[in-house]
Amino acid sequence: MLPPRILRRLILAPLVLVLTVALVVTLPIWLLVITAASMRLPPPQRRGTRFLWFGVSWLVLESGMLLACLGLWVAAGFGGRLQRDSYRERHYALIRWFLGRVYAAAVRIFQLSVEVEEPPLTSAEQAARLSRPIIVLARHAGPGDSFLLVHHLLARYGRQPRIVMKAALQFDPSLDVIINRLPNAFVPRKITESGVLQEIRRLAASMDDDDALVIFPEGGNFTPRRRRLAIRRLEEKGLAAEAERARGMDHLLPPRPGGAIAAIEACPQADVIFVAHTGLDHLVTVGDVWRQLPVRARITAKWWRVPAADVPKEERIAWLYDQWELIDVWVDEHRVGVKP
Repeated sequence: MLPPRILRRLILAPLVLVLTVALVVTLPIWLLVITAASMRLPPPQRRGTRFLWFGVSWLVLESGMLLACLGLWVAAGFGGRLQRDSYRERHYALIRWFLGRVYAAAVRIFQLSVEVEEPPLTSAEQAARLSRPIIVLARHAGPGDSFLLVHHLLARYGRQPRIVMKAALQFDPSLDVIINRLPNAFVPRKITESGVLQEIRRLAASMDDDDALVIFPEGGNFTPRRRRLAIRRLEEKGLAAEAERARGMDHLLPPRPGGAIAAIEACPQADVIFVAHTGLDHLVTVGDVWRQLPVRARITAKWWRVPAADVPKEERIAWLYDQWELIDVWVDEHRVGVKP
C-alpha cells in the first residue's frame, strides 16, 4: 500500500539521501566484497561490479535531482508558483539532465548502444513535425524502455512527454516528486479501465504543439505466458478476429486499443508515432537482468509517423493491429539472440 504523500516526502526522500551518503562512504568495502565474490565466475559473468557502479551512479543522480527539486520548490515561493510555464520548463530540463546522465552511465558501464532508424525528412517536413502534438504508441519490452523513450523525446526531439504510470512507481522519491509536478498521471493498481481512460483523455486534451503523450498499448512487458493469456481473454470476449491476429504475432502482446483510441479522440490534431525496438526484450525479471545481461548491450529501434489527417476515423482497432503486425515483423527481422 502506498503511504500518504506527506510520509513519502518526510521519510522516503531523506532515506535516499542517507543511503547515497552511506553507499559512497562504504564503496571501497563493497567493491572488495563483490570482487571477491565474483572471482569464482568466468570473466564475462563478473557483472556485480558493473551493477554496483550503476547503482551508485543512480543514487547520486537521484539525490541530486531531489535536492534540485527542493531548490525549485523554494524558488517558486515554497510551491506557490510551480504551475507556471517557466517552472514547468525547468522541471523538464531537470528530467532531461537526469536521464541524460543515466544514459551516459549506462553507455559507459554496460557499453550500451542505441541505434534509431527514423524516416528521412526534408527541412519543411522537419519543421512541420514540430508544429503539432504527438501520441507515441510503443512496444513495451525490456528493462528501461520507457526511460530510453522519454530520454530520446526530451533530448533528441525537444518534446515534453506525458505518461500514465503505475502508482507504485511513487515509491521512487525522485519520480514521485518531479512527475507529480508535471502533467502526468499515476494510476492505482485496482483502478477501473474507465478511470485509466479518463486520465489519458485528460492528458491528451490539454496537449500543446511540443507535447507528446506516451502510451504502451500492450499494458506490460512481453512474455509467452502473458501472450497466451491475452489471446485467451480475446477469445472469451468473443473477439475471434483479434485473437486470430494476435496468434500471428510472435513477439508482441495484442494491443489494448482503449487508451490509444481515447487519446486520438481527445486530441484529433495529434500525429501518431509508432515505435518498435529490440535488443533487451529477453530480459524481463530482475533475475533475467542479473543472469543474462550481455557484456555489450545494444538496442535497435525504429519509429514511423502517421499524420493526423491519415489516422482513420473508423476501424481504428483493425488499423492499430495493422501497425502492431508491422512492429512484430520488424522485431522478427532485427531480433538477435544475445549471450551473456
